[in-house]
Amino acid sequence: MDEKTLIAKRVALELQDGFLVNLGIGLPTMVAAHLPKDMNVFFQSENGLIGMSALPEQGFALGDLTDAGGAFIGALPGACAFDSATSFGLIRGGHLDVTVLGGLQVDQSGQLANWMVPGKMVPGMGGAMDLVSGAKRVIVAMTHTAKGAPKILKKCTLPLTSVRRVDLVVTEMAVIQPTAEGLVLLETAPGVSVDEVVAASEARLLMPKAPGVMGIAA
Repeated sequence: MDEKTLIAKRVALELQDGFLVNLGIGLPTMVAAHLPKDMNVFFQSENGLIGMSALPEQGFALGDLTDAGGAFIGALPGACAFDSATSFGLIRGGHLDVTVLGGLQVDQSGQLANWMVPGKMVPGMGGAMDLVSGAKRVIVAMTHTAKGAPKILKKCTLPLTSVRRVDLVVTEMAVIQPTAEGLVLLETAPGVSVDEVVAASEARLLMPKAPGVMGIAA
């Protein structure tokens, strides 16, 4: 199993039947394909759709039905489309149960940086600022390191997405819960030791009890 699939399968276990969930661009969109069977989750695209789904098969793409990243998507029966203002009203109004976002850095205070890549032109943070501030629960789905450099840091060096502390960080190595006291190591991935996770993290990881082994969706 590749790293991104492992992350997506673990994040899927955090969702519950009936949740309204926003999936960020990139890795987070993989979560939808790994929901437990018989679970009904309503996925929201911030550009104005509730009830998005994967395309049933090639050839079914419609030019005006895309996710926030511009990828073609399908729509479930009963899906609802609306304008961007209504979409962000849902986000800013606190109606999203969960948002799953990618990350460039998370620091030991639980703050996220996820929109500015050094040396690359970017149009802005998109909806990430609103999503981190407005969703009831924020889950960061990202790789643990970038080209061998830690992404779990003492202090973010990139611009923060929000001053809010995120609720959970899932990587291919570990599940980490940011708290007021610091980052708590909850689980390690199968075959990954605590020492390996600590070595790949710049920030100090708290372990009030022995970390469990990461579960994944079937």
